[in-house]
Amino acid sequence: MTTDRPVDDPACTPVRPRTRAVRAGIGTDPAHNAVTPPIYLSTSYTFDRLDQRGRYDYSRSGNPTRDLFGEAVAALEGGSVGCVTSSGMSAISTTVLALLPAGGTLLAPSDCYGGSWRLFDALDRSGRLKLRLVDFSDASAAASAIAEGADLVWLETPSNPLLRITDIAAVTASAHAAGALVVADNTFAGPVLQRPLEAGVDVVVHSATKSLSGHSDVVAGVIVAADAERGADLCWWANALGATAGAFDSYLALRGLRTLHLRVAAAQTGAAAVVELLTSHPAAHAVHYPGFGSIVTFEVADRAAVDALLDGLHLFCLAESLGGVESLISHPATMTHAAMPESAQAAAGITDGMLRLSIGIEDPADLVADLRAGLDRI
Repeated sequence: MTTDRPVDDPACTPVRPRTRAVRAGIGTDPAHNAVTPPIYLSTSYTFDRLDQRGRYDYSRSGNPTRDLFGEAVAALEGGSVGCVTSSGMSAISTTVLALLPAGGTLLAPSDCYGGSWRLFDALDRSGRLKLRLVDFSDASAAASAIAEGADLVWLETPSNPLLRITDIAAVTASAHAAGALVVADNTFAGPVLQRPLEAGVDVVVHSATKSLSGHSDVVAGVIVAADAERGADLCWWANALGATAGAFDSYLALRGLRTLHLRVAAAQTGAAAVVELLTSHPAAHAVHYPGFGSIVTFEVADRAAVDALLDGLHLFCLAESLGGVESLISHPATMTHAAMPESAQAAAGITDGMLRLSIGIEDPADLVADLRAGLDRI
């Protein structure tokens, strides 16, 4: 007879990230020894006495299922604490509110996710922070901007939607030298491909809605802190703001996490095939792909060309989001980045002819055939 132990049990031999993802929560049920951990839907937990409570008392403050998912992502990222929130945006807003002093300066990518830009811009206009947009893929521009003063540096690498790459270690070193904290949105790459905490970043955030859960049936976020004390503070803020995730979403996300490495590998194979098509087809004027990941952004001539390509696609759903098992196509200018005015879109490099693909795990040959037919319609 064998006895399962949690993968973080000191008695276990250290395991690789893929094994850690698969084994997250497996064999930890204290009640009936279930292989897969149960879902705890209870909102409340009983006290033994008025002056004696257990680990859990109210599910907004703490939930066993949510904690398993947070601990699993923290382990994959190499962090100390993982806090699971109700969405990627609640992870971002919680982090900004917790780490940025009132009226402090936030540096963010000029081509960051439209929802992030909308939040940062609104907080700037209300006087709660001072926002400066930076092209972090330009090392000298990034260093100069940080030298001018910053309290919090926000990174997206690859960025959304142009997939620009930032030298995380260099920017983080400059930020720390200037007394600033660094947060990296690691949604696009994820811990399979990139671990920003190893480059010195203080906090990582994810939209767990995307590749971490991977099945387009969860809305959740995750905050992972390198430092345990800072992580506890972030978790306090998430509880105080009511930003924590529910048990069922956490359960689904944990289930999806177990196939993360397989899904990432399959999606990257598909992305490579799609990039080969796009770089050889005359209708694609520009292709943005950093050589890894499942997101591919490309440009066609104009909005009319976009409409022609979209009309007749069968294997790419016209929808926002990314990182699921199914392939999606979106038009950043009118969808994910619609909150940005034309001037901000132009400054970020977003055009009317730009399309962003999220490659799923379908057969790459089928995806290529469907997309080639769309390009041929232009």
